[in-house]
Amino acid sequence: MLKVLKFGGTSVGTIESLRNVKAIVEGLPDPAIIVVSALGGLTDKLIATARSASEGKTDYVEEMVGIRKRHHDIISELIPEERKEHVFSEVDALLDSLEERYRGLSLIRILPERTLDEIVSFGERMSSVIVSGMLSEATHHNSLDFVKTEKWFSRNIADRKLTDELIRKQFCLPLNKHAVAGGFISTDRNTGEITNLGRGGSDYTAALIAAALNADLLEIWTDVDGFLTADPRIIKGASIIPSMSFVESMELCSFGAKVIYPPTIYPVFHKNIPIKILNTFNPTAPGTMISDAVPSKGKARGVSSLSNTSVITMSGSLTSNVAEINSRAYNAMARNGISVFLVAQPSIESSFSIAMPQADGEKALEQLRLEFSPELQSGELTDLAKTDNLSVIAVVGEGIKQSKGLGQNIVKELMSAGVSVKAISEGASDTTVAVVVDNGDVREGLNIVHELCFEKMLSEK
Repeated sequence: MLKVLKFGGTSVGTIESLRNVKAIVEGLPDPAIIVVSALGGLTDKLIATARSASEGKTDYVEEMVGIRKRHHDIISELIPEERKEHVFSEVDALLDSLEERYRGLSLIRILPERTLDEIVSFGERMSSVIVSGMLSEATHHNSLDFVKTEKWFSRNIADRKLTDELIRKQFCLPLNKHAVAGGFISTDRNTGEITNLGRGGSDYTAALIAAALNADLLEIWTDVDGFLTADPRIIKGASIIPSMSFVESMELCSFGAKVIYPPTIYPVFHKNIPIKILNTFNPTAPGTMISDAVPSKGKARGVSSLSNTSVITMSGSLTSNVAEINSRAYNAMARNGISVFLVAQPSIESSFSIAMPQADGEKALEQLRLEFSPELQSGELTDLAKTDNLSVIAVVGEGIKQSKGLGQNIVKELMSAGVSVKAISEGASDTTVAVVVDNGDVREGLNIVHELCFEKMLSEK
């Protein structure tokens, strides 16, 4: 059975957590592919130090002392004596190169994007060398050699065809030893310059490898026991979701659940490779299994939320033509790289609303005014109004629309508790029912909605 295991920053952040990683991997019955993030918190430090150095400050020297010591301490504690010299040599060479980049930035006083991409790559390049040296039987594989990207507008996206070919050449199956690679990092297919896969990139690297090799299972090892029915910091009665569908997991993550990054799911979803979410710090917990199987349709699987949302409401007779206004609004947002959370139905008639991150709200309003300028002049649209400081509360479950009246019941419960519902969306997706409330009401709203959707489950505890 071929597994790909991904360990995030918290899982490889300390000597103690790395011991857990070692025990988990060496306890596997078969060799596996291990994808690791940078040491916990290191990527943010690398970025902050780069910016400071580019401003001509010399505090990078002190920061490098701390970064060097952190990696040295881990090597001294975890790497067997017979491999210690080799690992020190590999990591020190990378640390020296990193310090050279900072020294250069302090002299030129600018921070080019490609230099920043190279600097943040050092985290995974070093952690993967350490983890491969820590394991009793493992080979190291440089992800810069086989994860290739191409430019799409201003973003680096994986060149799937080329990357798949290189992954299959890189990892010869069947494995006779564990194979360790750094996540997140990549190179441009045309220039060879170091790039990265962006937020959630280590998860995505693991998914790309699993899909290219037709792995049997992708395991994401993190610091939580799996997907929960809600954020346990807000909902004390939240419990583990044992199993869920790919679509449910994508929807929950899209609406704020930070267990896994949504694009991670796509490569394995298309290959029907299950994902298991597991806890490095509690490895005996059963976790959450994500697959194409739907445990039960028409039931809520989880509740999540997105704060700091803007809603733009368009009013006028044109809103009765839902297909046209929907298409044009979405296309206007897509052309400008603005993510639309949902299409909402506000309380007023003859209106249409869309929700997006508040940071994009002003830009979205400007683009919609341009798109619908003729209709605003003709009177087919009478108003475009933006409301900020809102939150979206989403209930996710395959076939959730089969729960007739769920949206109305949610609104009724919230309103009776004094929580004002600005809009509701229960028609665009068969998997999600969402309501929009004020930011200040999201905590109370989540508790009310979770209790309503999981009342039976809670009463049985």
